[in-house]
This record gives sequence, C-alpha cells and structure tokens, in this order.
Amino acid sequence: MGWHHGFKLHLACNDRGEIIAFALTGANVDDRNPMVWDILAKKSYGKLFPDRGYISQKLFDRLFDDGIQLITGLRVNMKNRLMSFHDRMMLRKRLISETINDMLKNVT
Repeated sequence: MGWHHGFKLHLACNDRGEIIAFALTGANVDDRNPMVWDILAKKSYGKLFPDRGYISQKLFDRLFDDGIQLITGLRVNMKNRLMSFHDRMMLRKRLISETINDMLKNVT
C-alpha cells in the first residue's frame, strides 16, 4: 500500500520529526542494502532505531564498525535481549517516522 510506481522512500529523522536524510530506491531494492545505508547513515552517529525490516546481523556489524548502534524491535523468531529503559522509550518514538511517511503519502 505504501509503494507507488515502483519506488520506496527510506527516511532518517531525529526524535523531533525533522528529516535528516532520505534515499529513494526502486521497489525491488532490499531495505538492508549497503548503498541505502551509506546514504542514511552518512553523517549519523550514536544510535539508530529502524523498523524490523532492517534487521540484519551483517548490517548491524557494518554500522557498529562505523560507530552506530542499530536498535530494533524483536521479530517473533528472535531471542529476547535486555534493552535499557531509554532505548525502549526511544524505540517507541519510531511512530514519529511512520507519521512522517503517512503525511508524505497522503498530503500529495
């Protein structure tokens, strides 16, 4: 439902909802593609909170080497890991990026 004319929009925003990076790809490009993350994490540091579609150990290791910690929710088949309270609260703020996506889709 969120895909139009064979394109996907990948957004990176801060906790206030300000877009800090974006990438427009073809619909057949995987979310975990290194080229997408080269754009999204170019000037990023610290922690990123993507949705579950971006879960990949290879991507996690690659970003960790660049000083970026990838924090995601758990999939059904994943083992539960301890997460700090602050990280859990920030993971809930992912709703901000979903709201931005919804506005971009429905306002145009």
